[in-house]
Amino acid sequence: MKYLYILQQALIWILIVYWIYNLIIAFCALIKLKEKPLKINKKHKFMMLIPAHNEEIVIKNLIDSLKKLDYPDELYDIYVIADNCTDKTSSIAKECGAIVYERYDEKHKTKGYALNWFLDKIIKEKHDYDAFCVFDADNVVDSNFLNAMNKKLCQGETVVQGYKDIKNPTDSWISSGYALFYWTQHKFYHLARYNAGLSPLMNGTGFMVKFDVIKDTGWNTKTLTEDVEFSLINIAKGNKLGWAIDAIVYDEQPTTFGQSWNQRSRWTVGHIQIFKYYTKDLAKGVASYKTLTSFDGLVYIMCIPLFVISLLLMIVNFIMWLAEQMTFGRMMISIAVMLVLAYIVLAFSAVITLVVEKRSIKKMIKGILTYPFFMATWSVINFVCIFKIKRNVKWDKIEHKKDVSIDDIKSKQK
Repeated sequence: MKYLYILQQALIWILIVYWIYNLIIAFCALIKLKEKPLKINKKHKFMMLIPAHNEEIVIKNLIDSLKKLDYPDELYDIYVIADNCTDKTSSIAKECGAIVYERYDEKHKTKGYALNWFLDKIIKEKHDYDAFCVFDADNVVDSNFLNAMNKKLCQGETVVQGYKDIKNPTDSWISSGYALFYWTQHKFYHLARYNAGLSPLMNGTGFMVKFDVIKDTGWNTKTLTEDVEFSLINIAKGNKLGWAIDAIVYDEQPTTFGQSWNQRSRWTVGHIQIFKYYTKDLAKGVASYKTLTSFDGLVYIMCIPLFVISLLLMIVNFIMWLAEQMTFGRMMISIAVMLVLAYIVLAFSAVITLVVEKRSIKKMIKGILTYPFFMATWSVINFVCIFKIKRNVKWDKIEHKKDVSIDDIKSKQK
């Protein structure tokens, strides 16, 4: 039992150090930094890129919002990748003034494959764009988006994530859970790391990449979470990503548990793939660059092993109780502490985020009350995905039906 006790203590300290490390960095979100100085003063030329699969309901609102950007019309073009579409996405996009590339490949349907295919073509065609921005078809975009991204380019940043806000935060307890999760992540993960001089991560949509970053390698992702993968590829090379809080994109979130289960399962499988493919690269990055940024990227992909460690600790405690090396009360207290850290603290941090961001707590009260349960279901999803013998690595489309324009969103904010 001596060795079991040593294992128990080792697991406890691994979890304690992990939580303390993230808590310390989270406090950096409350620091106000001076604006970075401009290295150049230029209006860059942008490609606005929309991978879309059967998005005829929402694609028009996105293109309309992009056409209303407060940026010179001649300095950005709108491209749509009509990816395996069987509806009117392509024709609607053309009618709205977008340049449409149609792609058909039944075996490779993910957004990452669509970006690989399209950007390879664009690189070969040798266009004069300085950077490209990627959006999901259900997005609508704030008019200041390109001004904010242009400033980041002028400050010398090459890969920048914009602020992903939510179209439908109060539609259901599921969409409320997503909203609280993203708002909290934006504040206490991405902004905190940016303020601390570390690297935030891409967040699926509303990000900008300078073309020089991919000219030699292409987009070149292979997992189900191409955004995080591309982030970590750059971090492993010693590059930091930027964060643009005033480059705002509004995104539609799932409203049903079934949709959410499929999407979050895909994310978990994608993280498992990233852990498998990139742990060695990130470890090499830590050894080569010896920076906290590289180390922080390595810590991020440990979220899956940390979940397994938490489960293992519960099992060890249960065995020690059976062997009468731990009282039932102590075992239950240890489980309660883990649950408080995992769920109650997360709900508390979501409330703090609402207060700091001056968002309505009253409108989100139902979401706050159900948020611990929303996060608990994520643990179930992680468990199922990790311990499945055969994981589902198929990309399942989330149906987008929220027909909301940028003008609708702005009118609600007044």
